[in-house]
Amino acid sequence: MIKEKKLAAFMVLFLILSSSFICFLPPAYAQDSVRVIPSLGKGPYEVIIFTDYYCPPCRRIDAQAEGLFKELVATNKVKLTFVDVPFNPVTPIYAKYYLYAVNKSPGISNVLHVRRILFEAAQSRHIQDEKALLAFLIEKKVAWSPMNERSIFPLLSAVIKEHKIDATPTCVIKYSPADVRKYVGTDEIWDGLTKLKLYLTTGRR
Repeated sequence: MIKEKKLAAFMVLFLILSSSFICFLPPAYAQDSVRVIPSLGKGPYEVIIFTDYYCPPCRRIDAQAEGLFKELVATNKVKLTFVDVPFNPVTPIYAKYYLYAVNKSPGISNVLHVRRILFEAAQSRHIQDEKALLAFLIEKKVAWSPMNERSIFPLLSAVIKEHKIDATPTCVIKYSPADVRKYVGTDEIWDGLTKLKLYLTTGRR
């Protein structure tokens, strides 16, 4: 589990970097008015997963919970959102291409596939710059469609602040506006997700 007391400084960096990326693709911002954080599924229950691609436990829980994520979304009762937390100063670059890839193909299989590749880029390939990441994504045949990521980054920052995220991985599960549960670390998150699945199946919390 990664903890960082200076998250506020990284959040400022998140916003600064969102307007200062090296541009390797032609801009397409004029035709894109998306101003919501991409999510999967819909329903009265919400799962928000906060991770950093450079965080090993984040990679582990993503892999462990892939099947469970698909099951929850398939119930048509759960909205699933992934939020990239910029503990590492390079994370905003990864977040940018995650948003681009989801903009191209928003289905859950593609979302999870792209996340696996981004985790690999960060932790196995140790990619630290946009040009190298772009080359790796091309090598992996990841498709994307440019969008105005700068309209999304402030929303990500707001969600991180709202839920007081100071460690990754963290999961927030909203059963109702009055019942919001927070889980930190792989074991807690797995327990929280499996309890949500049980509740959706049996009605027992």
